Parts: sequence; C-alpha cells; structure tokens
Amino acid sequence: MQADIFTWLGLAAGTITSIGFLPQIVKGYKTKHLDDVSYWMPFVIAAGMTLWLTYGLLRNDIAIIVANAFGVGCNILLILMKKRYS
Repeated sequence: MQADIFTWLGLAAGTITSIGFLPQIVKGYKTKHLDDVSYWMPFVIAAGMTLWLTYGLLRNDIAIIVANAFGVGCNILLILMKKRYS
C-alpha cells in the first residue's frame, strides 16, 4: 500500500485529534479523580467514532481506521477509569 498525500493528511489530522484525549487520561491516572468527567461525553464520542471506524473499514481507509480505533480506545479507557476511580 502506497500512501498518497490525502492519506498523510488524514493520518496527520487523526493524530492531532486523537492526542487530544491523552491529557485527560494522564491527569485522571495521576489524580485518580474523574468526577468532573461525564459518563455521557466519552460514551457519545466513542459511539460516533465507532461509526466512523466502521465507515473506514468499509472504505478500507487506513487514516480513518487508525484515528478512530485509537479514539474509541481512549474513550473506553476514560469510561473505565471513571468507573474505577469514582
């Protein structure tokens, strides 16, 4: 598979968007405090990203697949951390 400019653009966008979850995960892990995080926010985002992941799989679009698989994982992790630390 040879990546074209659109694939690289998609991977860059997905990387930047997906790393936005990391500060909340790191902060939650360090403080063990996620009371200010709603259950609904990561659940709704994970549901939407799961649909995007499905779309990416059907289109065989690696940029959409990678970004949304990582995002879904981050949101599931936030939900599990909130459950554990609350």
